Amino acid sequence: MSYLLLTLLLLPLVGSALVFAWKNPASKFLALGIAFAQMFLTFYMLSDFDFKPTVDGVLQYEINYPWSNYIKSNLHFGIDGMSMLMVLLTNILTPIIILSSFNEKPGYRNSFYGLILLMQFGLLGLFTSLDGLLFYIFWEITLIPIWLIAGIWGQENKKIQFTTRFFVFTFVGSLFMLIGLIYIYTHSASFALTDLYNADLTSGAQTVIFWFIFFAFAVKLPIFPFHTWQADTYTYSPTQGSMLLSGIMLKMAVYGILRYLLPITPEPIFGLSGKIVLVLAIIGVVHGALIAIIQNDSKRIIAYSSLSHVGLITAGIMASAILTMNGTVVTTGGEGALVQSFAHGINVVGLFYCADILYKRFKTRDIRQMGGLAKVAPKFAVFFLIILLGSIALPLTNGFVGEFILIKSIFEYSIIAAVIAGLTMIFSAVYLFRFYGKAMFGPGDEAVLSTATDVNAVEFTVLASLVIFVILLGIFPQPIIEMVSSSLKFIYSSMLN
Repeated sequence: MSYLLLTLLLLPLVGSALVFAWKNPASKFLALGIAFAQMFLTFYMLSDFDFKPTVDGVLQYEINYPWSNYIKSNLHFGIDGMSMLMVLLTNILTPIIILSSFNEKPGYRNSFYGLILLMQFGLLGLFTSLDGLLFYIFWEITLIPIWLIAGIWGQENKKIQFTTRFFVFTFVGSLFMLIGLIYIYTHSASFALTDLYNADLTSGAQTVIFWFIFFAFAVKLPIFPFHTWQADTYTYSPTQGSMLLSGIMLKMAVYGILRYLLPITPEPIFGLSGKIVLVLAIIGVVHGALIAIIQNDSKRIIAYSSLSHVGLITAGIMASAILTMNGTVVTTGGEGALVQSFAHGINVVGLFYCADILYKRFKTRDIRQMGGLAKVAPKFAVFFLIILLGSIALPLTNGFVGEFILIKSIFEYSIIAAVIAGLTMIFSAVYLFRFYGKAMFGPGDEAVLSTATDVNAVEFTVLASLVIFVILLGIFPQPIIEMVSSSLKFIYSSMLN
């Protein structure tokens, strides 16, 4: 069955080349067709998937070929429950993101769609790689297409300045991660993930490596205070670039923390380092939410909202990791982090698309200059509200289960920390309802509203698809929890070995 994973990896790469070569407006349909084929293939693989423990257990669809005996690295890919969830998220959102651009007429459109498919290839390679060097290579592959998408098709004159800053931040973080991985490799048998887990590292070496690798993940998430690139990049990227960055790309870091950081460097997590990360994450929860409350730019509100949510995800992971190092495996934080990562991907893509629709109607991102759209666009008002409620974590929406589990995991570690982190649910209601109220029910400009329309066919399809996942995962979250539970048990157990 390894041919299925090989197809999953190569289809977007080959598709990207075809789309790049086909300089025709219809290239968008080819890109969409390839993305849908990927999604259907993923669902087929999911239907035949047997969830087993991760690396030391039975992997599904495994590929393992040596590609360099000199550096002892293999082309080793495979899927466990955690990988499958990230692959599922990537291949659900990619066709939605491509479809969301169909009302646009981007210049060099074949390059635009080719880069999105290349980004998909990099993401899938990263989420399925089981070799440290391979992980780093795919980490870097994803950086190039998103930098070009943001820099070429971004908005306003400062896009180059902000995307360059994003590139520098991420690239420097990646170099630190590479140094850390090379050091681990020199103390292990190979770059194979199982060998990296068993590397012979002193406590001091683990601490240094922890911060080297965590720096790369902290920038990508981002975690306070490594977040200074985020708001500007999200704001001035094209809508599809913002969706890729927030909906899928930051999940690379969540995955990396769980797959690499926890099992390889457990001792500093139990010591001061883990507590520092937990504190920084909780600061980010409050910091991002408070800044979002005072923003008037619709995309910046969503950007700072994302900062707050990923802070909660990181805090939950670390809380369970610290508790596990006390001798009892606690996977609550990891489960909450992955459930919330999936939900956040759906919700933040929906919010950015709603912001784009508002921009097209009002010709501004300033929510103070919007208003009254609910009168002329009732369908959009309903879709927007459901996605917003998912982001607020209303019960029976997709955002509730993940946030509840995360706060529970932090509560198990510290009641005070849980109370502070739990403020995100209150603050998110404040800034998102403020956003919604001004855009949909404010006084509005009658001249603008007279020409405004409700959602068209493309907008309806994109929003309806996202809303289905908001509701479906809110009512039936258990399949995701079951999907990742065995993988997380192995990862957290590896910290004690």
